[in-house]
Amino acid sequence: MTVSRLQNIPGIGVDRVGDAADSMQDADILRLENLDTDLRPPAEALARTRDAIGDDAANSYLPFLGQWPLRQAAALRVGRAAGVDYDAASECVISAGGLAGILNVLLSILEPGDEVVLTDPTYAGLINRVHLAGGVPKFVRLEPGADGWRLDMESLAATIGPQTKAFLIASSSMPSGFVASKDEWRAIAELCDRAGAWLVYDAAMERIVFDGREIVHPAGLPGMRERTITVGSVSKEYRMIGWRVGWIVGPASIMNDVRLVSLSNVVCQVGIAMPGATAAITATDDGVAAAVAEWESRRDFLMAELADLPVVRPHGGWSLLVDTRSLGIEPADASRLLLAHGKIAATPMTNWGPTADRYLRLVFSNEPVSRMRDVRERIRASWRL
Repeated sequence: MTVSRLQNIPGIGVDRVGDAADSMQDADILRLENLDTDLRPPAEALARTRDAIGDDAANSYLPFLGQWPLRQAAALRVGRAAGVDYDAASECVISAGGLAGILNVLLSILEPGDEVVLTDPTYAGLINRVHLAGGVPKFVRLEPGADGWRLDMESLAATIGPQTKAFLIASSSMPSGFVASKDEWRAIAELCDRAGAWLVYDAAMERIVFDGREIVHPAGLPGMRERTITVGSVSKEYRMIGWRVGWIVGPASIMNDVRLVSLSNVVCQVGIAMPGATAAITATDDGVAAAVAEWESRRDFLMAELADLPVVRPHGGWSLLVDTRSLGIEPADASRLLLAHGKIAATPMTNWGPTADRYLRLVFSNEPVSRMRDVRERIRASWRL
């Protein structure tokens, strides 16, 4: 019998599509189903990680809250992005990846039944973590348009109620590629203040934005430093998925509780990974700008190739969404047909939000344009368009 905390957690779907693609053992399959990237991590991070393997100090549970140079680097990085100061000793905890950090934060701030506002669509793993922490997800609709996604302000206002405890917002957001504008962040901040709620900011893709868009860190808005808890990681921007290193930066008023949850949950981080993470954050050239330029070019290629399909333009991130239901094809069927007939692995967005189940996600971070040249022909053959 399934325990109650798992009853609303069906999974994320990516694993099933990935397993099916792996079982085919075919190098011609375009891997557009999972948030991987073929772009290399910073050279300084690789070198420092190799050194750490032989460093006895890195082979330890201690320090439980993360190695001090990394805590300093992470607090400084978030502070610079927001334009505010953070104390590394009392306002930063290192986590075993960004999602572990988000779960630790949710466990620190939620009582059973508290409501958490998320965007729709959003990553199913965020929704699942709200459930695991005893929270109740409430969704604000992202409205697709000719130029991409925008926050539906009426939907946003309608999510607020007496049980609203937190907003859990990512920008750039996955899977949509939504990037919150300053006006949208201001609207969220105003409602946070009105509800007396926390803003849990998933900053994993903060700098992965396209078209010269402005990056706005919500902790820098008036009154938001004391309401915002920022969770970041080296996984996306720094292309260091396997390191499993993240950080939680927020006001001292909540960080002692986050520290207690962190000690009670994963206990510590990956010791040999933290020196490399520190090197990435402090590198003279972290490679983020070059990586973003490459991902943007891949987005542009797919947008051009799929111009005759109902694709919503992402403003950042690693993926885009295709409304296959408007073509008369359910996303699960579209995914199955693509893999069987087009050798494309892609994930249906079932359980990624109330309106997300009409979309199929295509990840453009892991395949170069040279391998995607015939993507439109593969799709046409699979869906008989």
